Amino acid sequence: MDLKKHIREIYDFPIPGILFRDITTVLKDPDTLRVAVDAMADLLEGVEFDAIIGPESRGFIFGMPLAYKLNKGFIPVRKAGKLPAKTTRKEYALEYGSAIIEIHRDAIVPGKQYVLIDDLLATGGTARASVDLVEEMGGIVATSIFFIELSELDGRKTLGGDIRSLLVYE
Repeated sequence: MDLKKHIREIYDFPIPGILFRDITTVLKDPDTLRVAVDAMADLLEGVEFDAIIGPESRGFIFGMPLAYKLNKGFIPVRKAGKLPAKTTRKEYALEYGSAIIEIHRDAIVPGKQYVLIDDLLATGGTARASVDLVEEMGGIVATSIFFIELSELDGRKTLGGDIRSLLVYE
């Protein structure tokens, strides 16, 4: 199945000049969603890891079914103030300001291997901040996987490490 054919393109969203790749058209169809999750699981073939981390909110969308499919735990990375227990936080720059993400302090076990999963690699800022959180807590990010990569935004350079993307737009 050509998954790119199932991604809706929305011009001038969220601001004029931006072409938004909308994954909701993939998510609403059970067959397409199954193909997408299975293909992302295939990206992890041969990777040894203990749990999946996924940044809010679309990292949850692919992270949870992959964790279930692969019999791994799932660790959410959330926006500031959304997690109930004690957290570790990371502030990072956005092209239009800054943001803060948090993870529970007891979520990462030093020396354990983690996989970062998100829907999109663009500039790499959120992914880099998520990886930094895991590493600052003593965890190791074995690889990062993305449903879509916008290669022209050079997120690979910001993120670094092993990166695997299912769909790449030049």
